[in-house]
Amino acid sequence: MARILLIDDDHSLREVVGFVLTEAGHEVLSAGDGQEGLRLFGVEQPDLVLTDIRMPGIDGMEVLRRVREFPAASTVPVVVLTAFGTVEQAVAAMKAGAFTYLLKPFDRDELRLTVEQALRTRALEADNRELRRLLRERSSELPLVHVSPLMAELEARIRQVAPADVTVLVSGESGTGKELVARALHDLSPRWDRPFVTVDCGAIPADLMESELFGHERGAFTGAHSAAPGRIRGAEGGTLFLDEIGELPAALQPKLLRVLESRLVDPVGGSRPVPVDFRLVAATNRDLTAAVADGRFRADLYYRLEVVRLEVPPLRAHPEDVPILWEHFTRLHGGEKVRTTADLLRRLQVRPWPGNVRELKNLNQRLLVLRRGDVLDEEDLDRLDGAAPVSTAGSEAQTAGMLPDTLSLPELEKERIRRAMVRHGGNKSRAAADLGVPRHVLLYRLRKYGL
Repeated sequence: MARILLIDDDHSLREVVGFVLTEAGHEVLSAGDGQEGLRLFGVEQPDLVLTDIRMPGIDGMEVLRRVREFPAASTVPVVVLTAFGTVEQAVAAMKAGAFTYLLKPFDRDELRLTVEQALRTRALEADNRELRRLLRERSSELPLVHVSPLMAELEARIRQVAPADVTVLVSGESGTGKELVARALHDLSPRWDRPFVTVDCGAIPADLMESELFGHERGAFTGAHSAAPGRIRGAEGGTLFLDEIGELPAALQPKLLRVLESRLVDPVGGSRPVPVDFRLVAATNRDLTAAVADGRFRADLYYRLEVVRLEVPPLRAHPEDVPILWEHFTRLHGGEKVRTTADLLRRLQVRPWPGNVRELKNLNQRLLVLRRGDVLDEEDLDRLDGAAPVSTAGSEAQTAGMLPDTLSLPELEKERIRRAMVRHGGNKSRAAADLGVPRHVLLYRLRKYGL
């Protein structure tokens, strides 16, 4: 049941409408003019207002305007009642914020349907506001799991930088969680409810990168059967995360710089630039200052990216976070009933972790899958290290052994890739160079084999 305020100077119409809506289960408050209607609105706080357009004194347009001035009244729908000759006024009322209008004379079914639609819309809007509030509360909880002062300092910097609409460069070794930092910057920013678009600059072939980033028009090149907006425009209003920005082809660096400076994007084959609004967060595990010195990365683009730099420390720099991360991954991988001994946790804390948090997560999942019971101890780690070494400071010699002749060709390829990734601490660029293949080919194989 809803409380409905009916404002109309026609006594007969008020009686009929009041009867129809009361019969439908609603409570109806009646007013014969705008002044009395506004008084009732302020006292009774109705869920819906039905008001005539033409009334002596305060007319329907003025009622609409004053209703919107009441505190917390912006969500109350207003339906205007009008005769044929005042349809233009009714349309003007809708532009001013009315939900819709009813043209006199109207039948009871039309009245009931319009009222139910207005009330349903208000309920949906209320649900949407509540969901957005809950989502906003959840997005303010950073996904960084830590107890160390070093990571607490990083979290404080993230919270400080996130509300400022500036470009951020996130640096750190592979596997440290740079994408989590980028996501946190988005979630804590005013753009939190808009798109978060990720582009791995090392995973897209160089000849496809331009159209992937900037979009293209139909017929711009062979195979362009339809236009595509590109990733930059896909992040409209939100955040664009360019991972491994150091891999961006040199030919595209000035084009990206122009987008950042002008906020205009030129699609491939397009005749005019398109305005864009997004925030850029870039990440790299390379030394961009060295790349600038070597001429492999534009200095002007580098300075445009590094408005604020956030350095994500390697896991070995905050070993006190290893136990809490380990327990987090244990729960994540379905090991709620699994307990880890203190001796094993101490062993894990002193490992060098060249693959950082990603390596820790990988080891956790493997130990849980291959465990012998519900208690993980040092024997489990020793058994795993002996069978299929996890990357440690001394594991390179172990991984260099001959591959068994019993493996199939796909299994040989998979194991060769796995060992290269272990040997290079999860660094895909170095592993690809070791394997003698382009980086995007390695990325395809990693996805293919689930590595």
